[in-house]
Amino acid sequence: MSTEAPVHGRGRVIGQGLSWTSRWSVRLLLTAAGATLIGLLIGQLWSIVFPVLMALLVATVLWPPAAWLRRHKVPPALASALVLLLGLGVVAGLITIVGTSVSGSVGQIAASVSAGIEAIGAWLTGPPLNLGQSQLDTVVQTGIDRIQSSVTAIATNVLATVGSFASGLVTTVLTLVLAFLFVKDGPKFLPWVRRVAGAGAGGHVSEVMRRIWTTISEFIRTQAVVAFVDALFIGIGLLIVGVPLALPLAVITFLGGFIPIVGAVVAGALAVLVALVSNGFTAAVIVLLIVLAVQQIEGNVLQPILQSRSLGLHAAVVLLAVTAGSTLYGIAGAFLSVPVTAAAAVVLRYLGELIDQRTGAHPSMTDIDDDGRAEHAENGGNQDDKSGDDGSGDRDRSGEDATTERDDTPSGPPAAAAQPD
Repeated sequence: MSTEAPVHGRGRVIGQGLSWTSRWSVRLLLTAAGATLIGLLIGQLWSIVFPVLMALLVATVLWPPAAWLRRHKVPPALASALVLLLGLGVVAGLITIVGTSVSGSVGQIAASVSAGIEAIGAWLTGPPLNLGQSQLDTVVQTGIDRIQSSVTAIATNVLATVGSFASGLVTTVLTLVLAFLFVKDGPKFLPWVRRVAGAGAGGHVSEVMRRIWTTISEFIRTQAVVAFVDALFIGIGLLIVGVPLALPLAVITFLGGFIPIVGAVVAGALAVLVALVSNGFTAAVIVLLIVLAVQQIEGNVLQPILQSRSLGLHAAVVLLAVTAGSTLYGIAGAFLSVPVTAAAAVVLRYLGELIDQRTGAHPSMTDIDDDGRAEHAENGGNQDDKSGDDGSGDRDRSGEDATTERDDTPSGPPAAAAQPD
């Protein structure tokens, strides 16, 4: 029985491991630094980045009808204008439905509010509090004094609100204009990218962008389904309880489904408030339980599952992305976090396909031996056997990193990826 002598000493093996670790540590640190700089740049240019991202989302919704019109010989500019006006008309129609329903019930709501205030006053003056009328007047006067002493702060907040409204109006107009241009000139973009990027990288960039576009479209459709389910069940619950304005509240819930966190909270709070002033405390509690149940199922079960399937993301990744986006960029970050994360996942998957193409590796073609080394079954042998006993294997192994560093130019898109038109 013969045993082979070790090729290298322990010191050399440890040194090679430390060298490999240090190289990859530097690469990871540089990557993290680059990602941090990109995040800071996005924060500085958020007033530009946000309308562009929103316009892309709007364009994914408007593109299917615009493409249908273009196939029927409608000019691109006219088709884009028509679908944009149609989309604005749908939104305006929903707002009109809500406004008409609310205006028709203003008298009923006002009477309910008055009755609710009287009930609160009677509760305060009765047991167990037993507040006298003078004490109640003192509490009211104290509240008025505090409001008067805060006039300056209130005025400042009003001015800030007006400024935010003006900024939001500019952002909305810019988003609509960009969406129109994206829909009109979208088919010209990928050929332009291929020409600018050149023959080597143009095909890769255009293919990645095509996949990202498809992913964002799936996100919008999934979000619409989730918002519809949310609005449907909350609306049914309001009808069962007998709360007025069930239809406009359901519409508000549907629209709020596209605004993470705040949209659901505001829509649910409105439903509970209307139930409180119209149907009493018990009905308000029932509506609150219905809203919480539907939103918990939608937020923790339905939305993560649907988005993980349509976007190819794990449910935990979706939840973490929303948390990180809301922490960094607020409501807008929460809304855009999932499509941005899905786009990043598309890029990583494409890079993985390129790596598999260059190395010949594939999960179904790779076996892991007891030592943890990957061996390609199709090669039918150990790579070390090819080097022979003359030390050439050591030279090949030592030159592996240099060869990898030199071979940085992709050979072409993966064979499985369809080339965009």
